[in-house]
Amino acid sequence: MSDELPDRLSVDPNSPFYDEKVLSRDIGIRFKGVEKTNIEEYCVSEGWVRMAVGSAKDRHGNPVTMKFSGTVEPYFKS
Repeated sequence: MSDELPDRLSVDPNSPFYDEKVLSRDIGIRFKGVEKTNIEEYCVSEGWVRMAVGSAKDRHGNPVTMKFSGTVEPYFKS
């Protein structure tokens, strides 16, 4: 497996951007220079992340998310 992360990645198995092989490795994401742990999806080229907000769930049991714009820096922790 290469050491390069995809431009767009999601943790939702129903998403077309879900990649189990990449997610099985330890991934970190810096958003606007700050390490974030609640990222549900990101896109480096478009400069946005989708983060879970609070502990609220939608009617399907998925976390409620909001889209934020800024610099996205994904990396492998190990």
